[in-house]
Amino acid sequence: MKKNTLLIITILFLIIVSPVFAKPGAVVDTLLDKYNVSWNSPGPGSAQSMPLGNGDIGLNVWVEKNGDLVFYISKTDAWGGEPDTQKDEWMKQGGVLMKLGAIRVSISPDPLANSPVFKQVLKLKTGEIVIQEGEGTSLVTLRVWVDANNPVIRVETQSVKPATIKVKLESWRAGLTDTILNNQRKRIAWYHHNSSTADPHLANLTFGAIIKGKGLENMDNLTLQSGKKVKSQLISIYPLTSVSASGDRWLSDLERKVNQIEKLKLEQTRLTHQQWWQQFWQRSWVFVHGDEQASNVTQGYVLQRFVTACAGRGAYPIKFNGSIFVADNPAKNENADFRAWGGQYWFQNTRAMYWPRLMAGDFDMMQPLFRMYASILPANAAQVQQYYHHGGAYFAETAPFWGGLDFMGPDVKANYTNHYFTPILELSMMMLDYYEYTGDTAFVKKTLLPVATAGLQFFDQHFGRDSTGKLLLDPDNAIEMFWKVHNPAPDIAGLQAVLSRMIKLPGGMVDEKTLSQWEKLYDELPPLPISNNNNKKVLLPYTGPQTAKSFNSENPELYAIYPFRIYGLGKPDLDVAVNTFNARKQRSKGCWVQDPIQAAMLGQADVAKEYVSFALTRKDPTLKFPAFWDKGNDYMPDEDNGGNGENGLQQMLMQVNGKKIMLLPAWPAAWDADFKLNAPYNTTVEGRVENGKLINLKVSPESRMADVTDMTKPE
Repeated sequence: MKKNTLLIITILFLIIVSPVFAKPGAVVDTLLDKYNVSWNSPGPGSAQSMPLGNGDIGLNVWVEKNGDLVFYISKTDAWGGEPDTQKDEWMKQGGVLMKLGAIRVSISPDPLANSPVFKQVLKLKTGEIVIQEGEGTSLVTLRVWVDANNPVIRVETQSVKPATIKVKLESWRAGLTDTILNNQRKRIAWYHHNSSTADPHLANLTFGAIIKGKGLENMDNLTLQSGKKVKSQLISIYPLTSVSASGDRWLSDLERKVNQIEKLKLEQTRLTHQQWWQQFWQRSWVFVHGDEQASNVTQGYVLQRFVTACAGRGAYPIKFNGSIFVADNPAKNENADFRAWGGQYWFQNTRAMYWPRLMAGDFDMMQPLFRMYASILPANAAQVQQYYHHGGAYFAETAPFWGGLDFMGPDVKANYTNHYFTPILELSMMMLDYYEYTGDTAFVKKTLLPVATAGLQFFDQHFGRDSTGKLLLDPDNAIEMFWKVHNPAPDIAGLQAVLSRMIKLPGGMVDEKTLSQWEKLYDELPPLPISNNNNKKVLLPYTGPQTAKSFNSENPELYAIYPFRIYGLGKPDLDVAVNTFNARKQRSKGCWVQDPIQAAMLGQADVAKEYVSFALTRKDPTLKFPAFWDKGNDYMPDEDNGGNGENGLQQMLMQVNGKKIMLLPAWPAAWDADFKLNAPYNTTVEGRVENGKLINLKVSPESRMADVTDMTKPE
């Protein structure tokens, strides 16, 4: 009896205290599987595909009605130099981010022939897709994964009864711009080679892959088949992009890489692949609880982060217009190589996927963005010197990955982007945040200082001063909304925000002469334009009579709230920002709209909830995957939509201002949540929202707890 009583007491004790001793990341282990995507019916085409990737190599994976596994292969650096897929001439600039091709895996006998049982599951925790076809003795299981640590795609088959496995390459460009290699032994090899006469930045760029598998024999140049019936089969696909003068050189480079990977043990690579994904999910999380809307928002947030991880560690930044997961669009006769708005990078769209990486702790995924713009800087600075005869540089709103400033000179006509200089300021702001979050001083010296210094120098030397000695930003676009106006608010806010932070960088990072120049420029900045609206102070998009024609659906005056954060919770004149937000003229939702973020930053929980919920549930009606977002103003799957949804949800839970951390600044009463987010100074904040109260708060390092404010509690 005593033993039973002791046992009961012990069990009760463990139940009560187990949360205290729960292993790190137990929340993710418990909740993440709920958001796995599971389908019970196959295909029939790429519109019914799931995304998969390792940060550089991406797949669109689906199963057709006959049981064939099919997937498109994509890569972040597969830039074609023959833009035959684009219809508009200006969209051809910058190359075309192409698919490498399609792979079809067939199993004979067809496991679905005598059984309709089918299941396809995206397993988020391990970064793989598992497919089950048929049942009983006809059951076949396929496992698809893209190695998180090595450039190889794996397809593993397991069948109850021996089966014949066939692998076929399908390329819609074969005979046009793709080369299928002949006389390959126990493999398929193909590549796309840009000619040496293509744009010099794309010339000789070569991309393709080799397909291999033990026991697979060539049926022809496009097909491999198992020599005998087997119960298990490993298919390995090795993509490569390189600058090669010839296909032979590319093939030689790839063969060396294949040999290196083949020396690795499959089981070990699978384990380290799964460990990478497990570590990824431990960086941060947001799980919203409550009604169906809360569950759908969580699904959107989790899956957007997964899609970003699948494409975010490659040679180039994520494309806003489809990432590397563009599918076929039969209704418009557009294949998966096509994307509206072309191959160029549009900063105002690209940024949306990168701001949320800070709180998510996905710092590795910010590197491609920073690398690309840092590499563009020298050539852009040379063009500024050539055309304007002064120092500094800026980034064009629209440019290919190699940069360039096409529309320059005193007589250039007004346009959406021709006098749009803001991107270098916003990128500098993001880089400053990255430094605050990570403390990476090497990044400051190598990347932040060159970029921010060039941008500030450009504004200082490009524009004159007015009669009072203040900087005169004219002509200058208020983003794409108002062209060639006087002292636009986004650039004034950007200069205020960036200069004030650059001046405060730790001693020794900036020389005294540069600091003096920055301080002088800061003192010369004009005030943000302000007026009265129904006896309430509001910010204006530019200075002077508000008679300029509008050309887009944006609110430039709100850039002082986000991304430049001059106004916000805990800062002076909050009422001015709230008045301005409430008086905004453009109120559309989704895509690149910033309202969910700005609403959260002003503490407007209900508005933020409305916009975030819209963004994180706005699936494209023609695509099956729940986080392939509607094209909006872009192209599907629209990455702006998901990125701004992520950002808005994060800001509802946490906002930072220097060392100050504000929790639940805009959290709706009807929602509960579990969260872990990253904050500046290598800090993580973890907790739970329950019935409007913050509980189970954990801050690491503990010394940062003193900087945390629970915004639900009265001061």
